[in-house]
Amino acid sequence: MFDKLMEAQQKAGEIKKRLDGITVSGVAEGGKITVTANANKVVQSIHIDSAFFADADKEEIEELLAVAINKALEQAENISQSEMAAMTKNMFGDLGGMFGQ
Repeated sequence: MFDKLMEAQQKAGEIKKRLDGITVSGVAEGGKITVTANANKVVQSIHIDSAFFADADKEEIEELLAVAINKALEQAENISQSEMAAMTKNMFGDLGGMFGQ
């Protein structure tokens, strides 16, 4: 059991490193705002189109920024869940067979 725990911790560390190298983006309003993050849900950059920035009001920028961030973080979460599910399946196999499923 202890070996499985150590293996799980090691695999989790490997996945974290892999997720650090995966880039996701959230785009709002056709590219007026783009947020780039890694799959560990760390925002790496924010780009606001200069023409949009010059014409937009504060509330519009804030609203679209929130949309772009949420899109990027949603993609990151989906990738993270997929990686963790794959790790779990690799470590423990398909346990459904044990329970007649």
